[in-house]
Amino acid sequence: MKKVHVIPHSHWDREWYFTTSRSKVYLMNNLKDILDTLEKDPKFKYYMLDAQGSLLDDYLKWVPKDSERIRKLVKAHRLIIGPWYTQTDQMLISAESIVRNMYYGMKTCEKYGPYMNVGYVPDSFGQSGNMPQIYNQFGIKDTLFWRGVSNDMVKHTDYNWIGDDGSQVFVTQIPYGYYIGGNIPEDKDDANKFWEEECFKKAGTGATNNIYFPNGFDQAPIRKNLPDLIERQRKADPNNEYVISCVEDYINDVKASHPDLEEVKGELLIAKHMRIHKSIYSSRSDLKIMNTKIQNYVTNVLEPLLSMSYSLGNEYPHGAMEELWKLLFENAAHDSIGSCISDTANEDVYVRYKQARDIAVNLVELHTRLIATNIKNNDDMTITLFNTLPFTRNETVLAKLYLPGEDFALIDPNGQVIDYTIVSSRDLTDYVLAQTIKLDPSKQFYVPHTVLEATIAIEAKDLPAMGYVQYSLAFDKTSHQKLRKTDVIENEYYKINVEADGSLTITDKKNNHVYKNQAIFEENGDGGDSFNYSPAHQDLITTSYNHMSSYEAKASTLYSEMIIEYSLPIPSDLEERAKGMRSLQLPIQMVVRLTRESRIIDFHVHVDNIGKSHRLCVTFDADLITKTNLADEQFGTIERENVHENEMKLYNEALKKSEQIKEEVNANIPVNFQQNNIAWQEPPISIEPTQSFVSLNKDNRGIALFPQGVREYEVIDNHALRLTLFRTYSFMGKENLIYRPGRASGERIIETPDAELLKPLDFSFGFMSFSQSFNNSLIANYAKEYNTPVIAKEYAEFLNGRLIFSEMEKEGQEEKEYSLFTTENKLIVSAIKKAEERNGYIIRLFNGQYHEDVSDVLHFNKKVVNAYYTDLKEQKVEDISFESSRILIKSLSHCQFITVYVETE
Repeated sequence: MKKVHVIPHSHWDREWYFTTSRSKVYLMNNLKDILDTLEKDPKFKYYMLDAQGSLLDDYLKWVPKDSERIRKLVKAHRLIIGPWYTQTDQMLISAESIVRNMYYGMKTCEKYGPYMNVGYVPDSFGQSGNMPQIYNQFGIKDTLFWRGVSNDMVKHTDYNWIGDDGSQVFVTQIPYGYYIGGNIPEDKDDANKFWEEECFKKAGTGATNNIYFPNGFDQAPIRKNLPDLIERQRKADPNNEYVISCVEDYINDVKASHPDLEEVKGELLIAKHMRIHKSIYSSRSDLKIMNTKIQNYVTNVLEPLLSMSYSLGNEYPHGAMEELWKLLFENAAHDSIGSCISDTANEDVYVRYKQARDIAVNLVELHTRLIATNIKNNDDMTITLFNTLPFTRNETVLAKLYLPGEDFALIDPNGQVIDYTIVSSRDLTDYVLAQTIKLDPSKQFYVPHTVLEATIAIEAKDLPAMGYVQYSLAFDKTSHQKLRKTDVIENEYYKINVEADGSLTITDKKNNHVYKNQAIFEENGDGGDSFNYSPAHQDLITTSYNHMSSYEAKASTLYSEMIIEYSLPIPSDLEERAKGMRSLQLPIQMVVRLTRESRIIDFHVHVDNIGKSHRLCVTFDADLITKTNLADEQFGTIERENVHENEMKLYNEALKKSEQIKEEVNANIPVNFQQNNIAWQEPPISIEPTQSFVSLNKDNRGIALFPQGVREYEVIDNHALRLTLFRTYSFMGKENLIYRPGRASGERIIETPDAELLKPLDFSFGFMSFSQSFNNSLIANYAKEYNTPVIAKEYAEFLNGRLIFSEMEKEGQEEKEYSLFTTENKLIVSAIKKAEERNGYIIRLFNGQYHEDVSDVLHFNKKVVNAYYTDLKEQKVEDISFESSRILIKSLSHCQFITVYVETE
């Protein structure tokens, strides 16, 4: 006997080809029907609300009177909610975004009753290899998903999943998707055939006699007569059992049978049976850049800065942070972050990013000001540098500030002169001085004759860990290191030349290895859509070789840059490309920056895009041959094959078999053709995502790239890294792509002219070469530092006005230098923030090394009075060793992370 678990649910995309506003309007209608049905029909035992707590917020904002109805149904375990806030993506989104999504999802659901304690992700485009560990640290032992695993990996759809750190969860995989049981026919004869074909033949692939059979679809209304349809089937088929069920009941029944479960390991991105949409990582590059920058800014700068400010007596803005994170969660939903949505929906995504960015930037502005103006210093003008990493830093800080036009010197708290270089400036004297507001008209203060808006490079020495240092401006001397023209740029680690063909030659001074043919731009056609990059059916490739139009370089003793202009002849569109024509000149400007003592070369690329349906990448040659690459995922470093050889072999065999079957069909030879077991939905291409770096290395030498926008790469011919800058396309969905044969994903009638990105575009990334092993080169540590800029806050009374809002002056109480705590910079910091419901700090750390155990030590500036390890709910799970102001962090193995709660005096 089979037990068929019919799971009533709705998969509720908050936006897709429609906007969030439209889905909210329909949610009002659909959720009301759900509540009415559950209340009126006790036989309708369960209904699952797509595991998204955000739907409760959306509904109750407009229908607050129904909060008690929802609370009663949730407590009765009739309406199944949570644990997520939104149905998050797992490949593009940061570790902290995933963690906070579930944290706030659980917090939202707990207002109404118990949440479903299952990692339910029915439509995420692949599963990250560290999700089992994340689930476990939320107390979750089970997950349910659709995409990423094929029958070449497991025979059944119930199995165990071992994460990259060794954590384990039980998996139920939905065969054929979350909608397979959504269309039960009303007609009895049709229903019999439906149950046999869709339920027993397709869905009946579990490890026990239990069958998971979801009844629902995108934005679909509740099937009010579902209990009657199931009762009819019970009578028609008494040899099997049919029940309205829920995910947790299904999992409990499977586990009660004690099946011998198979295993899968690591990240799950195989697209044999269902589409993964690899290369969605670069759809709407402009929005991907915003996501990357804001995520990094919030976790690397804002939250640590707020924690620093809180330690100095200022209030931690929990409410503002929750609103900011929820804006990011809305954009983290798999379709939204994938950008496989309509232009109008992407406009909403942009607005939410802008709102989140504005909240973050202004919280940083306020709290740097609160700190800087509370420092004991009577000088006319100061610049305070904030280091939000827990180790001392020596680096050149770039900042845009208002500076006096006269010469000055920067002086540190010890009276030492600090060098700086003005990189660029413009005179804004009249504008800035006109904004000053004199709250005390009788008070005299310094007003410069000239005010420059300037980009300044400051040589910062011994920046305090998780702290600040305040420099003063002295007007009786100068420490300005002026820029001068040069032919090459260099520092202690690199020498960079521009060749006549426009390529860069980078010499690593530490091992004298010369890297030629670097930073090569490559433009080609994109025949794909919002879901997939796909090569044009008739392509034409253009590189930047021999297309340099101008070059200039300038340098000071601490800062240097080269500006290279290119003009690439490219086709205007796919039609012109197919004819072999190049009628446009694509202008590209690349700025290469090198600062004193920097291990990372900084690249900034500006493109005025004028072409349609094309892709632009940049390539760096490692000058070595390796079959694998190292990149980071959430909370760790993983190794990937440059080419997925086994999967490609299976794919090619399936392709050959499919062609053979087509020939037999055309020859009218009877065949047994099961498409799901033969044809692949997508080929196993090697376009991959990363979180913050990708590296090629061999024999104690290698290179690494640090993308700060689109985080998509591919290894070319086992020796070069190709980083995607942008790609453009004209439709939401298209049919018969080279990289995705068959039907369109999404809606093929929806045009996306905005996705052609016909506008100025800017991209940033870093390059590093190294001459030790990957682990000894500390690539993950450098990536964290590269993505965590030092923040400069200037202050002078003439700036107190409309530019920054006016505030009354106060007498400073704090010293010119401050450090909250330090680490030994062995583990990587993922989060530093105030605890949500306690007075102490939450510090999350992970092992960024590749298969090497690492520990660390925390040193606080005050005595530690309480400390322990927590789970991701911030609940205590284990004691921690600490004495006085010192906390010993236990050794973490590959891809492991831990969370520490700390209270000080």
